Amino acid sequence: MRLTDRLHAGPTLPPPPQSETPSIYQDIKTRIHARLIDDVELSRLEALSPDQVQTQLRDVISKLIADTDLPLNRIERERLVQELLDEVTGLGPLEPLLADGTLSDILVNGYDTVYVERDGVLHQVPVRFRDNDHLLQIINRIVSRVGRRIDETSPMVDARLRDGSRVNAIIPPLALDGPVLSIRRFGARPLT
Repeated sequence: MRLTDRLHAGPTLPPPPQSETPSIYQDIKTRIHARLIDDVELSRLEALSPDQVQTQLRDVISKLIADTDLPLNRIERERLVQELLDEVTGLGPLEPLLADGTLSDILVNGYDTVYVERDGVLHQVPVRFRDNDHLLQIINRIVSRVGRRIDETSPMVDARLRDGSRVNAIIPPLALDGPVLSIRRFGARPLT
């Protein structure tokens, strides 16, 4: 199994060992993300619908990836495009987990430690953020959407996602080892 194949395994697979985090893939993703931010005129995107924004960004990201001489197969390229789209328009590494309707809890205990609860059982998943700053950026994106803020003077916040999921985030100085985040999701089917 190639290193990039392990990267693209879905969140239901066992996590890779902590010491085996593929930094090359993250470096590639970070470089393309930086070029995307430099190349895209955000003022032009504001006039478009969310679907049009997704389509436009998907095209730009695909071109940026094609311009590089990365040894990626088609599946890896599509995965990289989707991850970059999630990073720019969504909640980054949390997007695949939020799309999984079988999860009841998502627990981020640090940028490199993520657990999910499925059917009452807690599983560690191979989802990670680049670093604590990346996790803090995603937390800020969540809380700013509901008009809240989180900073050193207010290091704990409760919020809700658009789908009604409850969010609790804690950052330093209350969280000693970096930002932490928990998302309590509600089932698609109500209890009877």
